[in-house]
Amino acid sequence: MPGRITLTGVALTGVGLTGGAMLLAGCGAFAEEPAGEGVVAAAFYPLEYAAARVAADHLTVESLTTPGVEPHDLELGIGETAVVSDADLVVYQRGFQPAVDETVDNTARGVVLDAAQAVSLVSFADHGEEGSGAEHEGHENGETDPHFWLDPLLMADLGDALATSMAETDPAHADDYAVNTAALRDDLETLDGEYAAGLASCERDTVVVSHDAFGYLSRYGLHFESIAGLSPDSEPTPADLSRLGDLIRTEGITTVFSETLIGPALADTLAGDLGIRSAVLDPLEGLGDTSAGEDYLSLMRSNLTALELANGCAP
Repeated sequence: MPGRITLTGVALTGVGLTGGAMLLAGCGAFAEEPAGEGVVAAAFYPLEYAAARVAADHLTVESLTTPGVEPHDLELGIGETAVVSDADLVVYQRGFQPAVDETVDNTARGVVLDAAQAVSLVSFADHGEEGSGAEHEGHENGETDPHFWLDPLLMADLGDALATSMAETDPAHADDYAVNTAALRDDLETLDGEYAAGLASCERDTVVVSHDAFGYLSRYGLHFESIAGLSPDSEPTPADLSRLGDLIRTEGITTVFSETLIGPALADTLAGDLGIRSAVLDPLEGLGDTSAGEDYLSLMRSNLTALELANGCAP
């Protein structure tokens, strides 16, 4: 069960659950501090972050994905299922975590917000990502890219949708939710401006990453080539690696990026074979072991710094 989480100065405190979840009380999963009367169940980290910013101290936000767990692989236990059942609001993204989809369909009794309907998703083809690593294993051109949270403006749109849903469940604080989402949008528009400025003038625009999670950053003029496909567990073929090696040499790419929640072996091997750097680019699907004290904004800024360094962007 999730415990107490703090994001951007907002304390998110686990609350006692009713029904079958009371059986888990001996696990010591719940924090002692009081929280808001209502509960929001958030499927994974970016949704949790946005929900926490909008809710502030009026609602308790419970994450279904424990830090360090790859969200694609999430399986829900009795406790997480009870969180979904008892929540006043569930925010998830249909198609991203099948186990969550099934649990929402079968047990959710409160308001349900599907992030895939709340924001304007685009297809992999619209990113201009054609045929990168493992032949885009797990998706085809035209299939929707779920990783919208890497676009700060789409995260702001999610905040607006959350404010509407929270006002539906808790009308007494509707004005506060509107104020909070406006502040979130201000922060995200500032971040968007930093990305646009930081990546405006770079020596190269191609970035080699572990898997197809970064396409929404192509809005800033970048092109992403993945070692694996959509799934972090995909294995590239020798032909994929050969093609990427040729691309890296031709375009003078300096860095191969691994990620926080999956092993760096593929990136390290490719970079080592070519004598270039291996570094980390965080897809922000979830918090990792090294994310203590970090939040969405700080991690996105770390990504920007890494991209500027790798691509030789002018200060």
